[in-house]
Amino acid sequence: MLRNQEVLYGILFKSVSETLAQLAETRKHLGADIGFISILHTWGQNLMDHPHIHNIVTGGGLSRDGRKWKACKNDFFLPVKVMSKLFRGKFLAYLRKLRAENKLVYPGAVSHLAQPAAWGALISDLYKKKWVVYCKPPFDGSKGVLEYLGRYTHRIAISNHRIVKTEADKVSFRWRYYADNNKSKIMTVYADEFIRRFLLHVLPDRFVKIRHYGLLGNRCRRKKLDQCRVLLSCTGQNKAEQKTETWQETLFRIAGIDVAKCPACGERTMRTTEIMRPARCKGPPRI
Repeated sequence: MLRNQEVLYGILFKSVSETLAQLAETRKHLGADIGFISILHTWGQNLMDHPHIHNIVTGGGLSRDGRKWKACKNDFFLPVKVMSKLFRGKFLAYLRKLRAENKLVYPGAVSHLAQPAAWGALISDLYKKKWVVYCKPPFDGSKGVLEYLGRYTHRIAISNHRIVKTEADKVSFRWRYYADNNKSKIMTVYADEFIRRFLLHVLPDRFVKIRHYGLLGNRCRRKKLDQCRVLLSCTGQNKAEQKTETWQETLFRIAGIDVAKCPACGERTMRTTEIMRPARCKGPPRI
C-alpha cells in the first residue's frame, strides 16, 4: 500500500463502493439504490499505517422505478459475511489486474513480490484469509453521526493535544490500546521515528479522500434527495423560509470552531478589514 498509494487506495474505494451498491441493488437484500459517503483513514492510534475506509450509509434507498422508499430491515442493513467475501473478491481481482497491467512497483522491502512465485503465494494467502467488514447502527442518531464526522473527517494523523512532551530527541504521545480494553497509554519514540510515522499518512497530490456515491453522488444528488424527501414526507420548510447559514456558522455548529475568535488571546473577536487580491487579479472573473 505505502509504495503504491494512489492506485491501491483507488481500488480500495472502488471495491468498497461496488460492494455496497451491488448488494443493496440485489432484490433479496434490499433491491434499492442507496446513498453513502466513503472516507479514507490511513492511521491507527500508534500512527502506524492502517488503511481502511469508513462509510456512512443511508438506512434504505429508492426502488428501481424511483417510486418507493425501501427501508432496510431492523436487525441488519446488509449481510456482513456476504459483504466481506464480495469485498475481498473485488479488491483482489482489481489488485491482480493492476499486476497484469504493470501498474505496481516493488521497491525496497517488497522487492521479492516482483517474482511470480512470491506474488502468487501472497495472493493465495489473501484469498484464504477471512476479511473483516465492521457494520453497526448510527450512534446518537443522524445528528450525532454528522457532528462526529464533522470533527473527524478533516483531522491529520495526530492532533496537538495527544502530544504529551518533546524532549531531547524523543516525542511522547497519548494513544489508546484497543487490545487492552481500550486503555489510554503513553508511547515514547525517537523524533525521526515520530516524523516517519506522521509522513506515512501524507496522501498523493490531489487525491480525494472523501467520496460520495449513489443517492449522494454529485451528479444526481439534488434531484434524488428531493425525491427521497417527498417519499419520506419530510420536505420541511419552504426554501424561501429556510435560513441560509454562513460557512463560519456551519463550522462552529458542527465542529465548535469559531474562526472569528482571536487565536492568540482567545477573547477578542477578529473582523475583516480588507481583502487583498493577487496582483494579477483585478476583479471577479467574468462569466
